[in-house]
Amino acid sequence: QVRSVPATTVPASMDVLILAAGYGTRLAKDIAEDPSQKYAHLAEVPKPLLPIGGVPLLSIWMKYFSKPELHADVYVVINDRYKDQFERWAKDFPNVKMISDGSTSNDNRLGALGAMRLAMDHFGLYQRDTVLIGGDTLFYSDFSIDTVLGQLASARQTLPDSSAVLSYQTNDAGASKYGILELDAQRRVTAFLEKPGPAATASRWACPCFYVLSPAALKLVVTFLTENADAPLAARDAPGNFIRYLYNKLPVVSVAIAGRFDVGGLASYEECNAYFTEHPVSL
Repeated sequence: QVRSVPATTVPASMDVLILAAGYGTRLAKDIAEDPSQKYAHLAEVPKPLLPIGGVPLLSIWMKYFSKPELHADVYVVINDRYKDQFERWAKDFPNVKMISDGSTSNDNRLGALGAMRLAMDHFGLYQRDTVLIGGDTLFYSDFSIDTVLGQLASARQTLPDSSAVLSYQTNDAGASKYGILELDAQRRVTAFLEKPGPAATASRWACPCFYVLSPAALKLVVTFLTENADAPLAARDAPGNFIRYLYNKLPVVSVAIAGRFDVGGLASYEECNAYFTEHPVSL
């Protein structure tokens, strides 16, 4: 169970960095091959702007972080191909700051961690806790940013410089699809396994791309990317690669949630849209 935590434990201010520079190639393929062509009008809509329960996916995240007591500054990494659509969306959120990674296709993208570093350097995001979010991810209705930040604040009483990740229970099939955490009794991360398969670990704690990174952890992003500068893009693309690097150097604790939506293909989009149509976010 995820316990409730008083809002007084929420940090005084934070940065929120949403990674929205992907190209949704699997979803585009599914839409093109769908016999009904029901979603043909979404073929050129980036996943972070897909309508979810009647609003763009990113707008749901803006609801979460619009609470005045959070003092959250929101930044979004986009790409050149969909830049005009993101700029139209941002007119409703004048305080959001955006930067493009300059890419025009899946072939010349920076990768998730490269995009993160670009925004961190451009906006100077090294001084405060930073929430890193995958732009195609949403969570079930039990999700509470206050709970996440409250549990992180509790962990920092004994483990300074801790960062937090989320995790939820998946099944054997999920152990082959997602990054899996191994945790100790205090829910501190002791291993991060990338799609290990059910035989490789007893853990079924899947870890989505939602991290609350301390300033000390943010500095290690630079170190990680420098050390992997000549590695294939895959090493710099999956954000979980950084968590695997981080937990050996600084404490990382996990907050339990009920589940997540990862809008990858058409089936997961339909599932997510149906859920938020029935359970709209109202804060």
